[in-house]
Amino acid sequence: MNKLESLREMSVVVADTGDMGSIEAFKPTDSTTNPTLILKASQMPAYKELVDEAISWGRKAGAKPGDVTDRLAVNFGAALTKIVPGRVSTEVDADLSFDTQATIDKARALIAAYDARGVRRDRILIKIASTWEGAQAAAVLQREGIDCNMTLIFSLAQAVACADAKAFLISPFVGRILDWHVKAGGGPYTSETDPGVLSVRQIYAYYKTYGIKTVVMGASFRNIGEIEALAGCDRLTISPQLLGELAKAEGALARKLDPKAPGKPPEPMKLDEKAFRWAFNEDQMATEKLSDGIRSFAKDLGSLRKMAAERLAG
Repeated sequence: MNKLESLREMSVVVADTGDMGSIEAFKPTDSTTNPTLILKASQMPAYKELVDEAISWGRKAGAKPGDVTDRLAVNFGAALTKIVPGRVSTEVDADLSFDTQATIDKARALIAAYDARGVRRDRILIKIASTWEGAQAAAVLQREGIDCNMTLIFSLAQAVACADAKAFLISPFVGRILDWHVKAGGGPYTSETDPGVLSVRQIYAYYKTYGIKTVVMGASFRNIGEIEALAGCDRLTISPQLLGELAKAEGALARKLDPKAPGKPPEPMKLDEKAFRWAFNEDQMATEKLSDGIRSFAKDLGSLRKMAAERLAG
């Protein structure tokens, strides 16, 4: 047995990529995408047809570049649903992260676009940045039967707000938390002391102890040690490079997260908007990393829109 096979016995393995070749190679259950991954994949010759279709549609429809990038994201997502048996995550525009109604409208439009292609909503997760506004949007969408993947989670306050919204799934970012602490002069860290790993374990203990059904999916890994330290987490979304390392490493993994023994959780949090904003503001790392993440995704989305505008004009 290799470590990837062992991990699959405890956690649902999700591919964090837009590269379908990698997905076919590692056979994950689910797949996640974001503007950064779509931007990279759209520059690969293998996916020229998906890009060309979106541009051709845009020209015929007289569409704006933003509409074309939505089309492109759905093109990739629809293709991914033919490869993975489970869910595909498609992200709402990062520049809507602080606009509840616009996020709701975009999510509905994406689901409608998938529906037009015969892709059922139970195959799709709508990715939303875990701002207060994002959580409120998720609460509305979940009541409508549109399942949400709350991304860019860096703190317990965010996780609790998303649980209160009854979001289907959250994605706490392990590696980006580690990056912040290393840059701040912390460490050296082992897999057991890694602050990103500890954050996910805290959220997991909170959810399992208090009966929260929202799925915990660790994301943004820097090394396989972080993944091994979270073996047993509900889901883990992993890059092709690290999937490859796990597949080459022999041996069984020890279960580190168990719903029957989740560990001691923090005290229950009751959050209204003021309480959320204060708790989040008190966490410098989470505040900075959420802001960085939104800016980064918005930048790559801007690059996609620029590409679309140039192609439409040409």
